[in-house]
Amino acid sequence: MRGMGTFFKECVHSESGWPKCPHPYKIRYRNAAGRQVEESGFPTQKRAIDRLTEIYNAKNSRRIGQSKLERIQKYGDMRFEEYVAEWKEGQRHLSPSSVRHLESLLQHHLLPALASRRMDSFDHKVVEGFIRSMERNGVGLAAQSNAFDKLKMILLDAHRLGLYEDSPLEGVKPPQCDASRAVIPSLAELREIRSAGDDVFRLVADMMSGCGLRNGEALAVNVKNIVADDVYRVREQVNQTTGGYAPLKHRKKGQYRDVPLPARVKATVDGFVEKYGAVDGYLLRNPKDPSGPLPFYFLQNRWRRIKADGKVQIPEGMTPYGFRHFFASNCLSHGIPITDVAEWMGHKSIEVTFKTYRHLMPGSIGSAAKILDIGLAA
Repeated sequence: MRGMGTFFKECVHSESGWPKCPHPYKIRYRNAAGRQVEESGFPTQKRAIDRLTEIYNAKNSRRIGQSKLERIQKYGDMRFEEYVAEWKEGQRHLSPSSVRHLESLLQHHLLPALASRRMDSFDHKVVEGFIRSMERNGVGLAAQSNAFDKLKMILLDAHRLGLYEDSPLEGVKPPQCDASRAVIPSLAELREIRSAGDDVFRLVADMMSGCGLRNGEALAVNVKNIVADDVYRVREQVNQTTGGYAPLKHRKKGQYRDVPLPARVKATVDGFVEKYGAVDGYLLRNPKDPSGPLPFYFLQNRWRRIKADGKVQIPEGMTPYGFRHFFASNCLSHGIPITDVAEWMGHKSIEVTFKTYRHLMPGSIGSAAKILDIGLAA
């Protein structure tokens, strides 16, 4: 009965004889103020223990309630900016690149919108309003999703502390991949767009449209990564935040993924090396500092110039990421399994691939029924 109190009898009978003794049981415990209290009149040992258990649970409940109240008083009035500063100190498991990514999301999206908001004022309407504000400001879908994920982590931490009876994320629909936003050029448009750029632009466009690389991965193209005539090993990327080489998205340092290397793309790589050479295998270097990678803004500047020239037809809403969308479209329209496409594109989950590119997959329930019927009739 440690911590709960004691039960006993005040009679001449020994403890072993209490079950048959007619005298009532008594209990002794300490109340919330720490004072010793006695109660009597319990006909059985079970009734005495049940009463001690009831008192013990009530004391614990009050203790937990008081602790929760103290946390609400401490953190409820705290501004989001202050809470995040304290929360960040506990994120010791994050890698340096993840910390920089977190700082970027806070600086550009979360703090400008939420810095001064009191923590106890968050609910699902506030979260939905934050998502709508990102949409109105033209924030990219990937950035929306990343910013929402970080806000979710912060608010769930506050929810565990007891700041909210109901989760402020309950019922909120997070930013999701929208197939209509995946603007994909046709083959003819792709050829015109790549031909309108210089050799650097064409190399990046071919690595993205032919191998499915992300922008940063294409900027880190390295001839040493051609592990077979038809296989390119994606080992790293140029991090947009730091401007340096970094591990692949969703992967740790040293991890990689192998992707198909079409002959036309390999010819582009070989021609670039023959014309410009390579530095430790890397093809794209910073013109101002050849020891570093080509910055992201060089690609963006080239893209803006091509659009401004107006000499080629660019689909409405297309960005350089449309080259990567073309890769997915090319694969799926030719019957390559979506599981393979998801792996080659480096998606964290096949659900991402499915939500984004499902509309590109050939066939339908009706055509599937006909195909299955052929097999059954054989």
